[in-house]
Amino acid sequence: MTSGDSYVEWSQEYRLVDQSPVAPRGPEGVPVPVTIPIDLAPGVKVVYTTRLGGVSQGDYAGLNLGGKGGDDPQAVAANRAALSAELGLPIRLVDQVHSARALDVDQEVSPSQEQADAMVSTGSGRALGIFAADCLPVLLADPVHGVIGAAHCGRRGLEGGVIASTVELMVSKGARPADTVATLGPCICGDCYQVGDDVAQAFEGRFPATGQPCRFGGRAISIALAALMALEQAGVSQTVDSSRRICAATSYLKDDGELADLCLNDGEGPADLGERLAQVKHAMCTLENPLWYSHRRAARAGKSHEGRMLALIYRED
Repeated sequence: MTSGDSYVEWSQEYRLVDQSPVAPRGPEGVPVPVTIPIDLAPGVKVVYTTRLGGVSQGDYAGLNLGGKGGDDPQAVAANRAALSAELGLPIRLVDQVHSARALDVDQEVSPSQEQADAMVSTGSGRALGIFAADCLPVLLADPVHGVIGAAHCGRRGLEGGVIASTVELMVSKGARPADTVATLGPCICGDCYQVGDDVAQAFEGRFPATGQPCRFGGRAISIALAALMALEQAGVSQTVDSSRRICAATSYLKDDGELADLCLNDGEGPADLGERLAQVKHAMCTLENPLWYSHRRAARAGKSHEGRMLALIYRED
């Protein structure tokens, strides 16, 4: 799929395997998180959460999983518990601070209390989760040697070398870059990530040819393209395209009642779901696609709050 293809064009060629309706409530009346699964490698699964299937209200509606933005802590806890139950696994989190630090969560006693922006593990039976609301989650796995990693890649983290730190830690635990496969999750696209001239120049100095004109005027940068460059520099050349499943999921949810209600009430674009989706050129873009939380989209709507999605990776064996 090229960067200019819309989800509508792609959905004519690709359909979700599971076309069964998503139950809005579980057996006890608890909303069921709507997630998008990706088979990253043999025995390794990636899951992206959406805004659908949670209990948060207002600007955080509905499946807000972030605890820093001021949402009701009980709602966040309920959303996390529902997601953990849906996965059938506990979820490991870290306190993300836009750094390049990667943690070995097999050694850390309380990783959720540690400040870092990447995690690495050889264990199974738990999911590593990365928060995002425009920044890029990068998920990695060496299925040959049983090592997985997850990195939070904002502009500052990419410039600081968070991908290199993650791959280096994976190698220290037995992984080989040549055996490692990665996938890029939803993030703000290169058309929408508006930055100042100084920021664009510095970023392009680190990652050449990642700048372009912004749809809102001025200059923009592509953190996804930068991440691919950083992966290549770290020796990871195998990637799985998450956009295929995300395009299909977006098309599948084009008549979803909960998504329609979110668009009607969020004030972050056209109130009509069909009109909102018709404007989507990049289904992976968090600003364009109403499936995702977006800090930039919320800010453009004059809001001071927004929720957070999670990108998760886990070993199935």
